[in-house]
Amino acid sequence: MLILGLTGSIGMGKSATAKMFVEAGVPVNDADAVVHRLYAGEAVPAVEAAFPGVCVDGKIDRERLAKKVLGDAAALKKLESIVHPMVGAAERRFLAEAAKSGSRTVVLDIPLLFENNGEHRVDAVVVVSAPADVQRERVLARPNMTPEKFAAILAKQTPDAEKRRRAHFVVDTSRGFDSARAQVRAILRAVATIPGHPTSDR
Repeated sequence: MLILGLTGSIGMGKSATAKMFVEAGVPVNDADAVVHRLYAGEAVPAVEAAFPGVCVDGKIDRERLAKKVLGDAAALKKLESIVHPMVGAAERRFLAEAAKSGSRTVVLDIPLLFENNGEHRVDAVVVVSAPADVQRERVLARPNMTPEKFAAILAKQTPDAEKRRRAHFVVDTSRGFDSARAQVRAILRAVATIPGHPTSDR
């Protein structure tokens, strides 16, 4: 089973691209969605114990939690020590289930793939990208987004040019959904020929 790592900076269209892989019949594990589920279930007791007051109606309030950890490296490290093992366990379950069901290719959708050295856990990296002006227009159209917030988010992310340089495949989302879908299909055809892929010797 070949594991693709999917990543991309804010506003590049990564979520839409992940859905295109799903449409093509490829199982996708969304790390952000896993964290959302954990904050509504398994992770609640440990996170609330470490950061009292962040639990509201039985779920972790992400805004309250952000106020406790933003700009505090020690607090962020404590949070990661709680959540990362749970995310890793969920990912292993996903991979085991995909292998059991006979999947030939799977996607791990990881927003901070390069930032957390996640490229070593995958066989190839797909970076979702778009020109900087397109990215900026998309992000600033989001509710409650400001140029300052956007700049702060970008400062924490590996630059797009660096991501593209380190990618095995790039999906440019600036030319519309049909073009992006065609690029996803081309990537899946390409990975099917990689030595060791279940379909490469057919």
